[in-house]
Amino acid sequence: MATSGPHVQEDGSLFVRSRLVIPESEIQLRVTTSGGPGGQHANRALTRVIATFDVLDSLALSDDDRELLLEKLGPIVRSSSSRFRAQSQNRTAALEHLAQKIAVALVRQAPRRPSRPTRASKTRRVDEKKARGRVKEQRRRPSED
Repeated sequence: MATSGPHVQEDGSLFVRSRLVIPESEIQLRVTTSGGPGGQHANRALTRVIATFDVLDSLALSDDDRELLLEKLGPIVRSSSSRFRAQSQNRTAALEHLAQKIAVALVRQAPRRPSRPTRASKTRRVDEKKARGRVKEQRRRPSED
């Protein structure tokens, strides 16, 4: 697996980006039945995996990252998977989805710098206003002179 994007490492920790690796101990995993159609296997097998990450209690996050995650995702980040029949595949899928959510939330948007209208756009705006005024002027009653 490529190390560039978010992924689950060999030791079970989450690689989110170059300076952020969340240890397995900070992620709570819960398994449940997947539900839905599927007969006895779906009703009895614990294959659905729910991964939970507590932003407030994490030691892996810097203060800036914690503040950004709290603002965008809240204090608890959850991800679940019941796509596969095997619990191990759902575990990997849920953890990768959790890492992806965190990575996307940690992207900082560059502040927008307002631009000024160009000379051509100003000319276009004035020309459109004049044309509109001529249309309205032609709707008036003719003068009695």
